Amino acid sequence: MTTQSARRQLTPVPFTDVRLGDPFWAPRQEINRTVTIPHMYRMLVDTGRIGAFDLDFSRELPAPIVLIFGDSDPAKWLEAAAYALATQPDPELHKLVDEVADKIISAQQPDGYLNTHFTAIQPDMRWKNLRDWHEMYCAGHLMEAAVAHHQATGERKLLDALARYSDYIAATFGREPGKRRGYGGHPEIELALVRLYHATGDERHLTLSKYLVEERGQSDPHYYDVEVVARGEDPAKFWARSYEYCQAHAPIREQTKVVGHAVRAMYLMCGVADLAHEYDDPSLLEACERLWGNLVHQRMYLTGGIGPSRHNEGFTTDYDLPDESAYAETCASIALVMWNQRLLQFRGEGKYADIIEQTLYNGFISGLALDGKHFFYVNPLASAGTHHRTPWFVCPCCPPNVGRILASLGDYLYSTGPNDLWVHFYAQNSASIAVAGSPVQVQLTSNYPWDGEVRIELTPETARAFAVHLRIPGWCQQWQIRINGASVDADAPVNGYVTVERTWQPGDVVELSLGMSVQIVWAHPAVRQMQGRLAVQRGPIVYCVEGVDQPGVENLDRIALDPEQVRNFSVEHRADLLGGVTLLRGTGILVADDDWDSATLYRRDRPSATGSIPVTAVPYCVWDNRAAGEMRVWFRAA
Repeated sequence: MTTQSARRQLTPVPFTDVRLGDPFWAPRQEINRTVTIPHMYRMLVDTGRIGAFDLDFSRELPAPIVLIFGDSDPAKWLEAAAYALATQPDPELHKLVDEVADKIISAQQPDGYLNTHFTAIQPDMRWKNLRDWHEMYCAGHLMEAAVAHHQATGERKLLDALARYSDYIAATFGREPGKRRGYGGHPEIELALVRLYHATGDERHLTLSKYLVEERGQSDPHYYDVEVVARGEDPAKFWARSYEYCQAHAPIREQTKVVGHAVRAMYLMCGVADLAHEYDDPSLLEACERLWGNLVHQRMYLTGGIGPSRHNEGFTTDYDLPDESAYAETCASIALVMWNQRLLQFRGEGKYADIIEQTLYNGFISGLALDGKHFFYVNPLASAGTHHRTPWFVCPCCPPNVGRILASLGDYLYSTGPNDLWVHFYAQNSASIAVAGSPVQVQLTSNYPWDGEVRIELTPETARAFAVHLRIPGWCQQWQIRINGASVDADAPVNGYVTVERTWQPGDVVELSLGMSVQIVWAHPAVRQMQGRLAVQRGPIVYCVEGVDQPGVENLDRIALDPEQVRNFSVEHRADLLGGVTLLRGTGILVADDDWDSATLYRRDRPSATGSIPVTAVPYCVWDNRAAGEMRVWFRAA
């Protein structure tokens, strides 16, 4: 059991103090602000989700697809828009943000309850099915939107409304006499209540979060009200088919594997990590560490995707990681990033930053097309050419989730300690950071992730002694540090970070060189679908091969790669392709099919190969942005 304090030793630098200017993320942030956020607003209007807060369902909406989880989508849009507004003033966006905030407030009931479906459509079913009907889930996203709105505008109107909703929920649920015992089947409110607590200073929100986490998995979960069964409704028709689906099969401190719906699991663990810190509870931190180990070592894709199964949008068994049928929901990758960001702050362990980076550059941003208006819900690692992004979904949870992470991406780059600065990621940026209460201007220059040369200029107001911790990514095998042009004999990384402690003068420059060779990644032998297969990675970028780059090859699975040749693939940056990407080019081997008997599916002798074939690999995150066609990440070894 973890015996040391469960308090976080690091504090993330807020995104409002960081300005990205790199060739990878900065253009995507601008497209998010100018294209994606307006596109999502139009879709939310067209599908009736924003109009639902008028509570007038007697009139015909443009396309009334307002489901029981519908309130969460405008909430996430509002959060994304508020973050964009916080870093770049925009009067038109500000007006929309206020209009949506006012609509949400107008739907609140006198007792504090706030949910459009169970106010306007099924008022008699309020809190009747906690397991499946998403009331607490929607409440959580509304709370996060309220916190973001307050941060961006300084106004308290939405924050106060959601604080009232939290008070109403706390008055309804609990272990005290006169209250109902229960918790939501879709975690989210747990982490949102902690954010609400920090925004308001009201400990009642934190207390409610603790109750909801600790009530989960108890012997009498009260998933759905007996009235639902009495009316003749079959509980099996709803989403949850088991306690594991909702992570309610055991109390959180007793769970040993990540199970069930992947997004639910990750949102729950975000709340657990937050409560571990707030209550200095080592047992909750131990649960996080135990479940993290199972997830990362047995249940996660190379791209940072999680949840292989379409059936439950989640987990199955250890090492069950098929490529073409991988579900790997975009929202799940986002929640994985959020959880690891929380874990990173406890002790500054680079393994958590490695997962954040791996996911952000691969399984997260693959969810958004380069045009900013098409999205993946599902992120497979192979495709026969039929999987494509679409402008929207009936359940559009992923688009606004992508929007809010992109708009607040600066949150992930830096942290501070008592008298130290932690540099987690190397996207080009400028930042103003308070180290031990004194401002330090940071200018980081790089072409990351396309090369590993990083220059960091530090400008404290006056000469100051403090430590700078530089992350050495897990994929990096060779690195070098220079200060003001002179090489530094730094100690080996500790928990993934090299520490440089000195008296920093204004204008001091740290140069970090991260070796970025082409690398082979082998699938674990227990992953039966990928036995003996290899993938290609350079820096944090996972590569794939697309059919559009392999004319004449009808099945990309016929391409085999020689590991030694892969390591010698050439590296070519193309500023004019796919928004500016680095390609890998080399030679593969193509399995022949012209020597097979066309009437026979099987043969007893080994098929021949046609010889070498040129291979072009592109970053996985930008696949399906050109002509439709096949895609593959994992290859047989030649």
